[in-house]
Amino acid sequence: MGGSSTCNVPLEENLVYDVELLPHDPGKRINIMDYPANERNTVRRGYILKKPCQPKTHDFPQRQVSGLRRFSVHWFKKWDWLEYSIEKDAAFCFVCYLFKNEVDSYSGGDAFVDGGFRAWNKPERFEKHVGGINSLAFRGHDESGESYNRGNFLELLKWLGEKVEEVRQHTLENAPKNCQMISPSIQKDIINCCAKETTRCIIEEVGDDYFAILADESSDVSQKEQLALVLRFVNRDSGKVMERFLGIVHVGNTTALTLKDAIMSLLVEHSLSPSMIRGQGYDGASNMKGEINGLKTLIMNDTPSAYYVHCFAHQLQLTLVAVAKKNDSCGWLFEILANLLNVVGVSCKRREMIRQDQAQEVARALDVGDIVSGSGLNQELGLKRPGDTRWSSYYKSISNIILLFPTIVKVLVHIGKHGVSEDKFKAQIVLGQLESFDFVFIAHLMLTIFGYTNDLCVAFQRKEQDIVNAMELVTYAKLVLQKMREQGWDTLLNKVTSFCPKHGIVVPTMDSPYVPQGRSRRFVEEATNEHHFRVGIFVRVIDLHLQELDDRLNERNMEILICMACLSPKDNFSSFDKDKVLKLASFYPEEFSSFDLMALECQLDIFMENMLNDDRFQGLNDLNSLSMMLVKTNKHKTFPLIHLLIKLMLILPVATASVERVFSAMTCVKNKLRNSMGDQLMNDCLVTFIEKDVFLRVSDKKLLIASKI
Repeated sequence: MGGSSTCNVPLEENLVYDVELLPHDPGKRINIMDYPANERNTVRRGYILKKPCQPKTHDFPQRQVSGLRRFSVHWFKKWDWLEYSIEKDAAFCFVCYLFKNEVDSYSGGDAFVDGGFRAWNKPERFEKHVGGINSLAFRGHDESGESYNRGNFLELLKWLGEKVEEVRQHTLENAPKNCQMISPSIQKDIINCCAKETTRCIIEEVGDDYFAILADESSDVSQKEQLALVLRFVNRDSGKVMERFLGIVHVGNTTALTLKDAIMSLLVEHSLSPSMIRGQGYDGASNMKGEINGLKTLIMNDTPSAYYVHCFAHQLQLTLVAVAKKNDSCGWLFEILANLLNVVGVSCKRREMIRQDQAQEVARALDVGDIVSGSGLNQELGLKRPGDTRWSSYYKSISNIILLFPTIVKVLVHIGKHGVSEDKFKAQIVLGQLESFDFVFIAHLMLTIFGYTNDLCVAFQRKEQDIVNAMELVTYAKLVLQKMREQGWDTLLNKVTSFCPKHGIVVPTMDSPYVPQGRSRRFVEEATNEHHFRVGIFVRVIDLHLQELDDRLNERNMEILICMACLSPKDNFSSFDKDKVLKLASFYPEEFSSFDLMALECQLDIFMENMLNDDRFQGLNDLNSLSMMLVKTNKHKTFPLIHLLIKLMLILPVATASVERVFSAMTCVKNKLRNSMGDQLMNDCLVTFIEKDVFLRVSDKKLLIASKI
C-alpha cells in the first residue's frame, strides 16, 4: 500500500516536523494550488509539514500539547499512506476506507477504518497492515521520482545504476530529460528485442533440421484462449534431444482448423518449414487426435511422416481415472475423500487446525528422535483434491491422507463435537468411514499401486526421455504390478494390520464373514474377510490396472515403436534386428529412398561391428545417450544414415510436460493484477522467462542492434 508524495523540497533526515491535518474531504484529492505559495511545496497527502523543530529521537510520532503530532521524516516517508486525525489522536488508512469490504480479511480487522490506530509505540503493526509481496495490491506501481515502488523496470535500472557507475551516469535523473528511454512503450520494445533475440537463438539451434511440435491450448486469467507451441529437436552440436518454447498465440476458438492455422502461422513467422515436421505430441483431446478432422490428421495430410504420439503422461492419468471409476471399492474410497475435503477443506480455520497439529506432531517427533531434521525434510503437508487432468494428483491425495491420518481424526472429532449442526453430522459420518478397516486397506492398496505409476509419470516428464525407453518403463511397471499380484498380499496385509492398532482401528478376523462398513450388504457379495479383501479387491484392482495399462500404453498399437526398439544400445545392442531397422527407415520415404535403404543395409553391419568393439559405446542405456556419444566421437559423420534414423526416433515426443510448464509460467506472468496485458507482451515475457538459459547467452551488442539504439 505505498503512497506517492507531491513534495519536491528535500527534507532533512535528522529533524522532525510539526504536522497539521489539512481540512479536506477524505473522498477528494487535495489541490496544491488551493494553498499559499509558501506552503505548496510542503503539502503531502492530507498534511502540512510545518517548520522543523528538534532533532529526531523516535521513529514514531510524539504527542504535543498544541494538538499537533510530531513526526520524523523517516517515519512519515515510510507510512505516508496514513491519514491522521487530531481529534481522535488516531491514524486511518484511506485505501481501506475505500475498499473496506475487500480488505477486512487481509488487514485483520477494521482498526484502520472505524476506530483508528492509536498504538503509536508499536510501529511494527503498520508493517503487518501493509503486508508483504503477496498481500492484496490496491494500487499499481508509482513511477514518480520519490516513489518506493517504481515498477520492475525502473527499480532494476536504479539498482544497476547503483552498482555500475557508467550506467548511473547515463540513466534516470542523469539522462537528458527528452531521452530517458523509460516510457512504457520503450520498455515493451526492449522486452520485444530480448524475446526476438532469444527466439533467434532457438531457431539457429534447430537450423534446417527436422523437428516435432508439442501443442496445447488453455485460457489465461482474462479468459482468452491461448495456444502454446514447443519444438522438440536434436541439437546439432551435442546430439542431445531438446524441447524449446517457440511462442504463444491467441486463438478465437479451439477447432482443429483454427489450431492448425495458428501453428502454421507461428512456424512461418520464424522461418520454419512445416514440411520438416516429423512428430506431433498432444494431450489426446478429440480436436487434437481425431482421425478424420483432428489436428494431427490435418497436419499429416500435408506431412505424412509427422507421426502423432498421444502424451504418455495423459494416457497414464486416464488409466488411473478409469481404475478409480470402474472399481466399486476404489469409487467408494474417492467418494470418502471428496466428503472429507468438503468437511475439512471448506474452512480456513479447519485447515489451520491441521497445520498447527502437524507442526506440534513434528516437534514432538523431533524431541523423541522418531524423525531427523534436515533440508527438505518434514515439509508441511495439505489435503489435495484429486483431479482427472492433474498428473499424480491421486497419489498425492492418498499419501497425504495416510500421513496426516491422526491429525485429520483430531480435526473431525473437534468438528463433530463443536461444529454447526450440518457440518457436525457430516464430520461424524466421514470419521466413521475413515476409522474402518475397509478404508485403511483400500487406501494402502491404492497408495502402493499409484506409487509405482507415479515414478513412471515422473520419468515421462523428462525432456530428454525417448519413446523407446518410455515403453520399456511401462513394461517394467506392468511386471512390478504382476509380481505384486502374485507375491504382495502378505506384505500389504502386514502393513495395514500394523497401521490399524496405532490409530485405534479394529482389525477383523480374516476367517469371519465380511461385514461392510458404511455400505449396505445388498451391494457386497457374501464372503469371508480374506476372500473379500484378497480376491474381491486386491486381485481385481491390480487386474483392472494392468488391463488399462495394456490397452492405453501398448507398443503393439504402433508398429513403428517395435522397430524403434531394435536400435536401443541397452545391454550392448542386444535388441538389434537389422530387418526391423530397415523397416523403420521405410516409414520415412522422403528421407530414405530405395538407394538410401541399400546403403543403410551395408552401413548397419559396419556400424554394429564398430559399436560392439568400441569401449566408449559400452554401457549406454538409451537412444539419447547413443546420439550424444555419436556426435562426441564424430561417428555421426561416419554413419550419417544411422544417425539420421536415430534423430528421427528421438524427435518423436513422449509427453507434453513442456507445454504444461508454459501454462504454469503464464499464470505467473499474466495474473489477476496484470490481466490486461497484451498478447505480444505476454509472449515476449514468456519467451525470456521460460528460456532464460538461452536468453542469458544473448549478448548486449545483439540487443542494441535489434533495438536500433
